[in-house]
Amino acid sequence: MIPKSVRTVWSAVVAFAAAAALTLVVPSGSAYAIDHIECVGGEEFLKIWSHLDGGQSVDCYANAGRTDFGAWWVDRIYTGNNDLIYYDVNGDSVKIERWHDITFPNRPPRVASIQIL
Repeated sequence: MIPKSVRTVWSAVVAFAAAAALTLVVPSGSAYAIDHIECVGGEEFLKIWSHLDGGQSVDCYANAGRTDFGAWWVDRIYTGNNDLIYYDVNGDSVKIERWHDITFPNRPPRVASIQIL
């Protein structure tokens, strides 16, 4: 029978080896989490003007990732230094490259989610 202290040490060694192996195998990349941020004049963030049920909103986003947009109608998009894909409620996706300012005066898209690349 193996003493309890030897089993405990052996378990710790195996756990440490597994953690070390995962650290070496799993690539470390940049964070992938879009952030809803405060709009600040002069900054080059993604900025979206939208409306829904009589309410209007201006929202800014930073960092790569995808987030729900709540099916709001989008009146204008300024991409700033971001490449963007928006997904409308009909299932279509539209890519807009950085440094574009687009307005939708006649038929605004109803956006389900947005993704900064």
